[in-house]
Amino acid sequence: MKGVVVDTNVFVAAGFNPSSASARLLDSVREGRLRLIWNQPTRGETEMILRRISRLDWRIAADLFRPEGEFTGPVDPGAFTAIADPDDRKFAALAAAANAPLVTSDKLVLAQGGRSGIEIATPRDFLARQREQGRVGDLP
Repeated sequence: MKGVVVDTNVFVAAGFNPSSASARLLDSVREGRLRLIWNQPTRGETEMILRRISRLDWRIAADLFRPEGEFTGPVDPGAFTAIADPDDRKFAALAAAANAPLVTSDKLVLAQGGRSGIEIATPRDFLARQREQGRVGDLP
């Protein structure tokens, strides 16, 4: 099963638009076709943001942070200073440490894809690539 690191903005987008690529990506995690790779800092940020936005609810995402997806190894956000927002560096560092793609809608993070040494993609592009490569079966 393919593992993926998911930026908080994907959870937000999915919460606001249940027919979006972001929502389809999270549905694939929920249905077990993808494994969400997370650590305490990325889970903490996602929970904080979802609790802060009144139209969203942490409970819609909490079940996706399964124990088997937790990455407990070392990560180095300091290696990603090219990413302008320090809060985004934890996601890139996790993706690098776990050797997993980072899915985000953040244009500044996406712009670092070729220079960061990790695969960075939008939800739509990630799902399309997975379908083309036949890696995850029948992803939406």
